[in-house]
Amino acid sequence: MSPTTHAMNAPKRGAGQAATHRMAAALMTLALTVGVAIGPAQANPAPLQTVPSVDVPRYMGTWHEIAKYPNWFQKKCVSSTQATYTLQADGRVQVLNRCKTDKGEWSEALGAARQIGGPNSPRLKVRFAPEWLSFIPMVWGDYWIIDLDPDYQWVVVSEPDRDYLWILSRTPQMPAATYQELLGKLHDRGFDLKRIEPSKP
Repeated sequence: MSPTTHAMNAPKRGAGQAATHRMAAALMTLALTVGVAIGPAQANPAPLQTVPSVDVPRYMGTWHEIAKYPNWFQKKCVSSTQATYTLQADGRVQVLNRCKTDKGEWSEALGAARQIGGPNSPRLKVRFAPEWLSFIPMVWGDYWIIDLDPDYQWVVVSEPDRDYLWILSRTPQMPAATYQELLGKLHDRGFDLKRIEPSKP
């Protein structure tokens, strides 16, 4: 390129650079604006916390499912979903889950639970695989008690990643005010309320 040609093209290239800079600035401003707008919604929630402690003998008995995050292993359940916990002599807990299918028949699954930590720990591991597979870590699922009524009339159960969630009650139905209060608390703790599915008594 000759000096004359370079001089003739210089003003045009300068104008193009200015336009490019203006466009880049505009895009940067837009990106920052969008980032501020969606930032809080995309922020990772704080690590999930459990209740301070649980009185295991008092926790025993039957709990009725009020609502849950849908999951693959409960697809056959259409109503009357409940869990009955029974304390065993060795300190473990027998878990009997049952529900009614679309044929009106009871479907049951017998499992076991063990505490992680001290005797009042609200963190448990639950398995429904056969006893002879209990040595395999992957057959045990996390069962964290994250909210519990002082009178042990309702409980909220989840796990560290918030992939599973259950709201349980001692009775087949829960007062509407209590349910709404729990939903508000779950929202504040990073749970997606749109995923929660009420259960049929």
